[in-house]
Amino acid sequence: MKVQSLLTDNELITNYKAGDEAAIQILIYRYKRKVFNYILMIVKERHLSEDIFQDTFIKVIHTLKTGNYNEEGKFLPWVNRIAHNLIIDHFRKNKRIPLIENGDDYDVFSTIKVFDECVETKMITEQIHADIKNLIEYLPEEQRDVLKMRHYSEMSFKEIAEQTNVSINTALGRMRYALINLRKLIKDNNVSITV
Repeated sequence: MKVQSLLTDNELITNYKAGDEAAIQILIYRYKRKVFNYILMIVKERHLSEDIFQDTFIKVIHTLKTGNYNEEGKFLPWVNRIAHNLIIDHFRKNKRIPLIENGDDYDVFSTIKVFDECVETKMITEQIHADIKNLIEYLPEEQRDVLKMRHYSEMSFKEIAEQTNVSINTALGRMRYALINLRKLIKDNNVSITV
């Protein structure tokens, strides 16, 4: 029998569904840093990030226990999607509406225009991020991994080198080539990266 920490995500999920509580602890430990850094990168507030992180794994556990998990081989992206949705929910609930003075020169249409521009800019930015994220998947695996660790998990090059078992210079080189290749992919696929 394999040591628990050497099991794949799917094996751990199967074990957890079969009643092995330690399996979920290993999964959480395996991805806690990546998921927390992903949340913190968006939220930018440590205490709020901790709350959303806990809510994320409560939802993960609930989904696994109810048998509704079907993302074979895609555990981390699935968890990050749950975290992302919880972040969006948080900001929707706590949306602050700006107060506008009602003076003689007040124009409701200018307020609507500013709001529309903000929403439009946000949607365009989200689309650009989604397009680039999709293009990243076309990079060679070693380059893709380094880029994701650096930008999405905010790992230092020293940490990346340790995790991938290469020298810091190799990690830096992979990052350099990842960016060169990503620029080429952006150009070849006519992805606009300006808002």
